[in-house]
Amino acid sequence: MDDTFDLLPLHMDPATKSITAPNTTSHALEQELAILNATHRALLNPDIPNGVPQPPIPLNPKRSAAIAKMREQGNAAIQKRGAGQQHLTEAVRCYGYALEMALTRPPWEPSQIVRDEASILFSNRAQAHIGLQNWPEAAVDAETSVELKPAPGQGKAWWRRGKCLLEMDRLAEAQAWVDRALEVESGEGALDLKALKGEVEEKIRSRGARV
Repeated sequence: MDDTFDLLPLHMDPATKSITAPNTTSHALEQELAILNATHRALLNPDIPNGVPQPPIPLNPKRSAAIAKMREQGNAAIQKRGAGQQHLTEAVRCYGYALEMALTRPPWEPSQIVRDEASILFSNRAQAHIGLQNWPEAAVDAETSVELKPAPGQGKAWWRRGKCLLEMDRLAEAQAWVDRALEVESGEGALDLKALKGEVEEKIRSRGARV
């Protein structure tokens, strides 16, 4: 069956540029034209120079400030003296909110900003999960942090996943992970990783002795 359509005469007011459809009884068409005319009037807002809206700003400062605030609240919860389960759970919650805001930035904002923000937040949340002994959750967060920013300077995230693998008794994975980390990290960032490597190897040796 061929598609059909009704040809309706449209009229544009030369003064206001509003569009109407004379002699129509279509309520749906009237609604569509009302939306179109309202949009046109909005674009003629005197605050918009030359009637052309400005492009979106590269980075929304309010969102950036909100993400930073939630990250700081999470950090403060972890750093409280003798931080217990309540404080660590609060940190996980704060980092989660910050991640939700970071990962839902509009597509025109620089993707590298999103990756940098999310990498830090995943690593921090991994630390909070470690404090709660949520090893699987911490391992996933730490690995995600490394994947988002696979560059030197990620020693904490590398260490946190390695620690989780050790605690979960996944020794072969832990050893391979730490070895891979030491290929990337050097200097001070590698000190904790080298110590962790020693723990993993010691546990592997003791396991072999028991066998």
